[in-house]
Amino acid sequence: MALTAARLDRIVASPTVAMRMAANRLRAEGRDVLNVASGEPDFPTPPHIRDAAHAAIEAGETRYTETGGTLALRQAVAAKFRRDQGLDYTPEEIIVSTGGKQVIFNALLATLDDGDEVIIPTPCWVSYPDMVKLAGGTPVLPACGGNAGFLLSPEQLEAAITPRTRWLILNNPSNPTGAAYDAPALRALADVLARHPQVWVLTDDIYEKLIYDGFPLASMAQAAPELRARTVTMNGCSKSYAMTGWRIGFAGAPRPMIQAMEKLQSQSTSNPSSIGQAAARAALEGPQDCVEAMRLAFAARRDFVVPMLNAAPGLRCTTPRGTFYVFPDLRGCLGRVSAGGTRIETDGDFCAALLGEEGVATVAGSAFLAPGHFRLSFAAADEALRDACGRIQRFCAGLR
Repeated sequence: MALTAARLDRIVASPTVAMRMAANRLRAEGRDVLNVASGEPDFPTPPHIRDAAHAAIEAGETRYTETGGTLALRQAVAAKFRRDQGLDYTPEEIIVSTGGKQVIFNALLATLDDGDEVIIPTPCWVSYPDMVKLAGGTPVLPACGGNAGFLLSPEQLEAAITPRTRWLILNNPSNPTGAAYDAPALRALADVLARHPQVWVLTDDIYEKLIYDGFPLASMAQAAPELRARTVTMNGCSKSYAMTGWRIGFAGAPRPMIQAMEKLQSQSTSNPSSIGQAAARAALEGPQDCVEAMRLAFAARRDFVVPMLNAAPGLRCTTPRGTFYVFPDLRGCLGRVSAGGTRIETDGDFCAALLGEEGVATVAGSAFLAPGHFRLSFAAADEALRDACGRIQRFCAGLR
């Protein structure tokens, strides 16, 4: 009898996690490795958030909470949605989970039957398709190339919808490209969805605070209020507040959907960490200047990373509107041989040789269903980023 369930054959281990582990192994061997693969802010969690966690421990807030999060935190999340996006959710329409990833799993597992379809514009975060497959669904993957700004068009959405379509997943702004939708772009997609009432929207707004150049970001239920009744608006504390390890994600949705997600969560993890919830409440209700300080630092990094990458022979890098990623096109480097003797036929070859020869860890675009690219995270210290980009320039200049 096989050790593992057949469902595991549908998925692969996270490529971003695999690259992080590979970089860590090389470091343990004494190699000089610059990890610009990880989607994790290099800043510490702000002091007032850490203080709130300490205070919760001292106050004995270390027991089970409500499955979907404490009332106090759900109220804070509801207030955040009203403040930042003009979305009116009651605390009963909020769920708090162990990271944003669990929110997405909850929604998909609670709603998908075998063969149901989920539209995921690509390039996309590596986990979306595998989550759908684990839930028994079928990912439908329209390709949204750089010429279209990596954005899904209404025509592509219409062509992708079938009677089996249950969800459209939108990551806004997007990992890995940094592309972002404003209200008119979302309104155009909503006009398509109006003709297909069976399709729900899961909008992953985890990078919502990391927007540059005054871009007028919007969320689907904000841009198309008539879709609120079939939209799950997901967010969390990981990226905006440098709280990746605290594992707090949350969502607003109609009460029946939240009840279904809570039912599933009650039989998986139950409540998220009580201490993490206290910290998240402090993050949402406390001073927000820390978020702006990090955003400005990321913007400054973006503004020197993009020109440095564009100076590398064979690379073309667009300027992202949000997140802390760039997604350069490396197709000008294919079919060549590196200084170390590696023939570069794919984006995977490029990233493997770059790590092996220059000690720079990135993630191949194929992991995001966009071959011919790679993702670099500028959520790293300025000096490390400049060094990494310099090494990438040297690597590309050495291709023959």
